Amino acid sequence: MFRTDTKRVIRSGYRNFMRSGFTSLASVLIMTITLVVITGLLYVQTTLQVALNNIKDQVDVTIYFTPKTPESDIKNVETGLNKLPEVASIVYISQDEALAKFKERHEKDYLTIQALDELDENPLGASLNVKARDPSQYETISKYFEQDTLQAKQALTVIDKIDYHQNKIVIDRLTSIINGAKRLGFALSLVLIAISIMITFNTIRLIIYMSREEITVMKLVGAGNKYIRGPFIVSGMLVGIFSSIITILLYWPVSWWLGSQMTEFLGVNLFKYYTSNFFQLFFIMLASGVIIGGISSIFAIRRYLNK
Repeated sequence: MFRTDTKRVIRSGYRNFMRSGFTSLASVLIMTITLVVITGLLYVQTTLQVALNNIKDQVDVTIYFTPKTPESDIKNVETGLNKLPEVASIVYISQDEALAKFKERHEKDYLTIQALDELDENPLGASLNVKARDPSQYETISKYFEQDTLQAKQALTVIDKIDYHQNKIVIDRLTSIINGAKRLGFALSLVLIAISIMITFNTIRLIIYMSREEITVMKLVGAGNKYIRGPFIVSGMLVGIFSSIITILLYWPVSWWLGSQMTEFLGVNLFKYYTSNFFQLFFIMLASGVIIGGISSIFAIRRYLNK
């Protein structure tokens, strides 16, 4: 009995969807636009996250030591920093490596290179490049040396300078961009979902209005509200299903074009992202469309039945 009623509801919902013609087509187009924008937001967030990760990889805190600092003292500082939960990695750069990199950066500055060659010893000290797990944690790492501990005080005696304050503006801006992007993405998603629900709600109400005589007859013969409500919920879900199929197909050429033309500029191949996450993207579109269409239909028919 339950299976028979379910089949009838689905068939009736499909008939309502097909019979509505241009009204259903309008609903599908509106829902498709919403899903296109929501999916586009996922693309933007992915691209932005890749760009931010690339920037994060270039940001660090460098601790410079005085030229004749023993390597054992530097290793002690490194050991202390590794105990901090905020530290992701530490790279040790020796005096010789620092000199080689300095010469590489100034290879066209012949006067500087000549001056270095005339010196009897290496004027540069070793350093530690410290990367945090999150850009907002660099300040905590830099304040490690301000602690009133024996290890921190000993470290300060061999440290020449810490370049955190020079990078602080970049780090703060990066942190602000990351947090702002997350908030903006969440807010846009909520706004788009709300708009789509309202539009679909009104469209389903139009379909219900077109079927008002059929609903009246169903009420007269004793049909329950659940049976009356079912076909319209199915119609709303069909709007979401067809919209998600159209959206995933539209993003195939869009992703291919972005992947072939703008990979170097964007920093990520969006066509590879599309193909590798195809089922995940389609599930997100399908779930979003079905949920939005179903919820809109429930609200619309409930309001009509409560009259």
